[in-house]
Amino acid sequence: MPINTDTLSTRYRAASVNLAEKKLLITNFHNTQQEKDFSVPPNCGGVGRIRHFRRNLGDSWIPNPLPIDPACKALGLPSTDMMRSQVFQNAVCNWRCWYCYVPFELLSANPHHSEWLSPSMLIDRYLNQTNPPPMIDLTGGQPDLIPEWVPWMMAELKSRGLEKQIYLWSDDNLSNDYFWRFLSEADIELVATYENYGRVCCFKGFNSESFAFNTRAEPELFEQQFNLMKRFLTLGIDLYAYATFTTPSKHQIREEINHFVDRLQMLDENLPLRTVPLKVQEFTPVKQRINMTIADPWQNQQIAIEAWQQELGSRFSSEERAMNIADVSLGT
Repeated sequence: MPINTDTLSTRYRAASVNLAEKKLLITNFHNTQQEKDFSVPPNCGGVGRIRHFRRNLGDSWIPNPLPIDPACKALGLPSTDMMRSQVFQNAVCNWRCWYCYVPFELLSANPHHSEWLSPSMLIDRYLNQTNPPPMIDLTGGQPDLIPEWVPWMMAELKSRGLEKQIYLWSDDNLSNDYFWRFLSEADIELVATYENYGRVCCFKGFNSESFAFNTRAEPELFEQQFNLMKRFLTLGIDLYAYATFTTPSKHQIREEINHFVDRLQMLDENLPLRTVPLKVQEFTPVKQRINMTIADPWQNQQIAIEAWQQELGSRFSSEERAMNIADVSLGT
């Protein structure tokens, strides 16, 4: 039975935000299964973790410049292949992607593994450490179940005079229109004009079949992802995309990737150059969720990434494909 995305979104938003006090539920990682995958212990009293974003995975998969290159450009830092980030993770998500590195028990407003915190409290904890990272990553879960989180953090950083020193990054699974439904025009304007901010939207598959397989949501919502991305592209946000290529079927993968790239270019001719396919890896929670007798998504994603590279090679010059992702223009 597919997930009822609207119902879960409504339920989890109500359970994870206190608008009057400007607080939201943030995951506390202590004594969780997710903590086992960390290279360093949780920080900020358990509600934060340091993530080392790396450009290269050390295998045949394509490099991932996000969010390293946008952050370096915004902060005026030299190019690097690794960047530390302070991660805060909200405690709800309306989808259940089988490959998610977050245990499902941490995606349901679990009171045993979360705390009610305001942006002011988060920034206090972030600053109360030796050598805070230059970037704060707001992740989930699905951060946009609480779209207020991003402008709240921006306003807090500005009030402390930190908006030029810290790069803010957030992700979005393109599952709802809450950004427009719940934010004021002033909030949207703040997000759209905030200088040191980047946003990445994730396409959870390259067709409706892979989307439904990956998210457990209704396959029709694959189309909604493009509609939401189109709306974000009109705002002028420094916008990027992820895509996951795991799929249960080998049937016509190359043809489907061709069509997926067509769809991206219908939104913006250069959007494929700002899109990074993510390699799905076997984090601790993942191994328990997939029946390998039904599908071999790891092998299929390799076929898909090869098709992706062929598509970009046929549509863009080598110079265009070699550009810094943060220098690729949109809307021209």
